[in-house]
Amino acid sequence: MENSEGVKIESTVVTEEPLISALDIALFVVIITVAYFWYFKRDKQSSSSEKKPYTIQPSSLSSIEQTSNSSFIKKLKSTGRSLVVFYGSQTGTAEEFAGRIAKEGARYKMKGMVADPEECDMADLVEMKEIQKSLAIFCIATYGEGDPTDNAMDFYEWLQNGDADLEGLNYAVFGLGNKTYEHYNEIAIYIDQRLEELGATRVHEIGLGDDDANIEDDFVSWKEKLWESVCSHYGIEETGEESNIRQYKLVDCSEVLPERIFSGEISRLKSYENQRFPFDVKNPYLSKIAVNRELHKSGDRSCMHIEFDIDGSKMRYDTGDHVAVYPKNSSELVDKIGELLNADLDAVFSLLNTDEESSKKHPFPCPCTYRTALTYYLDITSNPRTHIMKELIEYASDPKDQEKLKLMASSTPEGTKEFHEWILRDNRNIVHILEDLPSVKPDLDHLCELLPRLQCRYYSISSSPKVYPKSIHITAVLVNYTTPTNRVNKGVATNLLAQLIPTNDELPQPTIPIYIRRSQFRLPPKSQTPIIMIGPGTGLAPFRGFIQERDYARKEGREIGEMVLYFGCRKKDEDFIYENELQEYVANGTLTKLHLAFSRDQPEKKYVTHLLEQNADELWNIIGEKSGHLYVCGDARSMAKDVHSIIVKVVMEKGQMTNSQALNYVKKMEQQKRYSADVWS
Repeated sequence: MENSEGVKIESTVVTEEPLISALDIALFVVIITVAYFWYFKRDKQSSSSEKKPYTIQPSSLSSIEQTSNSSFIKKLKSTGRSLVVFYGSQTGTAEEFAGRIAKEGARYKMKGMVADPEECDMADLVEMKEIQKSLAIFCIATYGEGDPTDNAMDFYEWLQNGDADLEGLNYAVFGLGNKTYEHYNEIAIYIDQRLEELGATRVHEIGLGDDDANIEDDFVSWKEKLWESVCSHYGIEETGEESNIRQYKLVDCSEVLPERIFSGEISRLKSYENQRFPFDVKNPYLSKIAVNRELHKSGDRSCMHIEFDIDGSKMRYDTGDHVAVYPKNSSELVDKIGELLNADLDAVFSLLNTDEESSKKHPFPCPCTYRTALTYYLDITSNPRTHIMKELIEYASDPKDQEKLKLMASSTPEGTKEFHEWILRDNRNIVHILEDLPSVKPDLDHLCELLPRLQCRYYSISSSPKVYPKSIHITAVLVNYTTPTNRVNKGVATNLLAQLIPTNDELPQPTIPIYIRRSQFRLPPKSQTPIIMIGPGTGLAPFRGFIQERDYARKEGREIGEMVLYFGCRKKDEDFIYENELQEYVANGTLTKLHLAFSRDQPEKKYVTHLLEQNADELWNIIGEKSGHLYVCGDARSMAKDVHSIIVKVVMEKGQMTNSQALNYVKKMEQQKRYSADVWS
């Protein structure tokens, strides 16, 4: 048989195969489907990437992005840089210092970049030697009880556990700490020593900044000597050129859709409208104020008891934890800046990093209005640092104002004296400076770049989750004071909280963003362990939670150990906070003893430290003979130090030890978490 084309076909063929089989059709469908999704996914990604200048970079990146972005070495090499400045920062100061160093590097022909160790593969430090005349600088804060900051934790652990060969790495370290705390600059000192142990070369001796004195002076003095050491080490000279290059450029966002504009959110756009668990520093919970009542009975001061409603939030806290409160600046101060600079505060703008390699695209959530930036994102009430004085010089049209700013920006003895007196002693903020130097009219976008970020405020939680699982209590004194220039400065957070009074009607209740910060300030694991609590004033706050928790255990039928509280205030009839509660705990046996010191109810002032000395036998009986725990909460500058000295003295006398033995005993108590402090300066 032949077909029409003359091709011979075997007659033995039973069936004829179709040109396209079922398998072919299936494969074709799969290919088309894959191509369809690939095309439209790519199109979607392309569309979203066009909007990136108007969004904050996400906190969590894909694995591919993390791999490429974490290599700071690749960034240094690809952009011809030799200087990298890492920061370990909890409040933003270390990050600010790092930025200033990186910027100044240009004066020494060292192009610099700022890097967050949390976003970097710090093992790449071993490759720094491959970059000619390279230098790594570390601006590191010590936080809490001698802990690294959150963003430096991984780097700290890498140094502790690793044994990398860092020969060829040149480095310098500046620490940020506070001498009123026992573990002064402990993390910076460790990093400085550990880098040397691993073979790195210290280009300049460590600098230790003391925030209890003047950390700005400490930093500027160290920085000047740092560059002298750098010039000597690398055989280079200062170019003499002042680097006033802006880190961020202004982007007009007047055409951006309203739904793409930030209105006070910390990180994620519309995060307060669409709350998502878990809640943390970048994703706070918008809590309702359930209770806000006055604790003082009389007098011209105010102390507030505030309860945050966390019902339904899935947030959990432990007794002794802290709660972070996100404040906002007063509209009066914000409006004043707009008035002084003749600026449209409702204009929408964005600040975009001029360094395309930087992982930090914006200094704060952008785009937003100037009003939003000044209200929620920028610190306009603290004393500006000297580098801001320097940046304001070019905006002064009056020679006298210009000379004053130049003087304060300098590191001369005269300049330092003027800065101390005019800024620090007189307690001027940026609003006061603009008022008192009327010819200084900075561009508002540049001012927004210069001002530090507004930080959240931390409060010791004054409740127990056993008793109040659906609310968090705090105890806060309203901060208001008159400065030497007769201005009234107001605490940003406490004055905001004072206005948030819940109502009994159908109106929406006031809200404020919060999150919980874990603490090491904990009750003993066993409820039978005796404890002594020393907490004058609002230092009582965490102990209110401790007492509630022990009272809860007692009511459940569990045995509880002795609880001794030392509390002090000015006058019994004025500021004895939570008096009725404490007396009730004494009456029901939860609180074994309540020692009270009212400093101004008698001719001679009496403080809790006086009572401690008088009760040396009781003190030694609990911490020495019964291995109890001792807790201190309050002022670190004087009270906590005095308590520590008294404890050492009592251990010496009652424990029959030498001074050295007593110090070691107290040190061991601290290591065993039997002596804990939650203090502030």
